[in-house]
Amino acid sequence: MTSKSTTTALSVLRSLPTWATPKRMPLRLARATTLATALALGGAFIATATLPQVALAAAPQHKVQAPGWYRMMVGQIEVTALSDGTVELPVDQLLHAPAGRVAEGLAQHFQHAPLETSVNAWLLNTGKRLVLVDAGAGTLFGPTLGKLAAQIRAAGYRPEQVDDILITHMHPDHVGGLAAKGRRMFPNATVHAEKADADFWLDPAKANAAPAEAKGFFAGAVASLQPYVKAGRFAAFAPDSEVVPGIRALSAHGHTEGHTAYAVESQGQRLVLVGDLIHVASVQLQSPEVTIAFDTDEPQATASRARLFEALAQDGSLVAVSHFSFPGMGRLRQAGSGWVWVPVNYSSQVR
Repeated sequence: MTSKSTTTALSVLRSLPTWATPKRMPLRLARATTLATALALGGAFIATATLPQVALAAAPQHKVQAPGWYRMMVGQIEVTALSDGTVELPVDQLLHAPAGRVAEGLAQHFQHAPLETSVNAWLLNTGKRLVLVDAGAGTLFGPTLGKLAAQIRAAGYRPEQVDDILITHMHPDHVGGLAAKGRRMFPNATVHAEKADADFWLDPAKANAAPAEAKGFFAGAVASLQPYVKAGRFAAFAPDSEVVPGIRALSAHGHTEGHTAYAVESQGQRLVLVGDLIHVASVQLQSPEVTIAFDTDEPQATASRARLFEALAQDGSLVAVSHFSFPGMGRLRQAGSGWVWVPVNYSSQVR
């Protein structure tokens, strides 16, 4: 005697046309195979119907992201984007824009203030040197940042393997990860920064003369850089010079006195790491005249952004941005007086 479910399965089996069977399987064998499957399913239905129902515990939510690194090649140079974490910024208060412009831009991108903002760094393996561009915030910007060293390890490297660290500028979210409690976190690395930035942020006289709200930035720069200065592992460079083979500094002043972008070139391919030339994509790409309170010289910052972005849009260089959503890599396309950001297409292959 067959169950109702088995009878139904057999009925479906008999009604199958010949085209429903595998092309290379004899019809009799195909139907026999399907019959066995139907009977098995029928048996499963019977078993399920007779067993008591057992309530399963709900799977817990983990709410933890995967390690924050993303890798691609620029010619023969391996580039690994690293996430130091995110920080919520009151961009509606920080951006200097016409009334309503910030809210409009955020709303168009389904965002709101405070805006969760990425802090990105990059590890460049040239085949001869391991070069880190910026070092994250360390403990200087709160518990949601300071993940750089862990991400380096997750990406298959160790902090002690880093040969050179190129600093775009000495704000705490770019240098805070260099040291902890006076100890160098990258013990074998030499730190490089443009002389104008070092002369400003490491000068005690300028720190003393700074307004109260800026003094913490000076203290953070000194605490982060001084261990390398004492160890003879800090080198200031002139504007627009080659810092390490294959990586050239590009002056992009205005955000700070010596704010620097870096151009990486290999086999005809080019990546430009622009640091803090821009912060909030949803507002400043469409309105590039909008500045941020962190800019030391706002007109100069605007001019540097326009000059470099125009060149990048023209030559199609790959671009890396410190505070765009991780991994912060893509290309720029000019659109009227502003720009469109085209993120890199995700690839599971490193190429």
